[in-house]
Amino acid sequence: MDMGPSAIRLANLGPRLASLGYQVRDWGNIEVEQPEHIRPGARNARYLPQIAHRVTRLAGLVADALARRQLPLVLGGDHSVAVGSVSGVARHFRARKKRIGLLWIDAHPDMNTPETSTSGNVHGMPLACLLGMGPRSLTHLDGYAPKVDPGSVAVVGLRDVDQLEKPHVRQSGVRVFTMRHIDERGMRAVMEEALAIVTAGTAGFHVSLDMDSVDPQQAPGVGTPVRGGLSYREAHLAMEMIGDTRKMTSLDVVEVNPVIDEANRTGLLAVELVMSALGKRIL
Repeated sequence: MDMGPSAIRLANLGPRLASLGYQVRDWGNIEVEQPEHIRPGARNARYLPQIAHRVTRLAGLVADALARRQLPLVLGGDHSVAVGSVSGVARHFRARKKRIGLLWIDAHPDMNTPETSTSGNVHGMPLACLLGMGPRSLTHLDGYAPKVDPGSVAVVGLRDVDQLEKPHVRQSGVRVFTMRHIDERGMRAVMEEALAIVTAGTAGFHVSLDMDSVDPQQAPGVGTPVRGGLSYREAHLAMEMIGDTRKMTSLDVVEVNPVIDEANRTGLLAVELVMSALGKRIL
């Protein structure tokens, strides 16, 4: 996953955003220790101190960008980065006595905790942490939790949930739209409802896009591929509808893994989806 941001940059993210009229500034990477050179620590929350330190740094950068009236685009890496990006957005708007919405587009709910995780991978826990469940070093960045009201959170594209994770999802208060909802109702209806949830009474909403939300036939280079995901056009429609609201405050794109990709197809698709969210249209 550490090569994911490079793959997205190599797919011409900066120049393509500039072609839409944006002034683009690349703030570079946050330095992270290589896991092969350090001990993973607790089995139920591997590399937790290192992750907590880095997401704290990321939260500050995101808040700084918003204070400068910029739109932060965070490239992962794995989905643990969302703890930092969403915390930074929440910090910015909380200081202004406003709250945010969160649109989580993902094959997985990422609501495990150290007590339920079978792998101990923190990238399976970020949404739980943002809702106040999990290690305090992640749930209480800036000293409070949750970072976002569960009633202002929508998860879209869900299709793979761990057995012990299911109670967290059901009891969280988050609105979840699984692939069955999309199959039965269509992407437009699902996105209309999801966007109504994340914009109701909020100053705007953060989008956390895990590329494994897209079917592996279209996005083969992801960390945890799951068959039966969003089609190419469903993914673009979702991002186009996000752009239509003009209320997106910030955006994550995570889980691109070029090691198992095919000629950077997933990195290229990630750039296309970012472009759709930021205003690119067919006509």
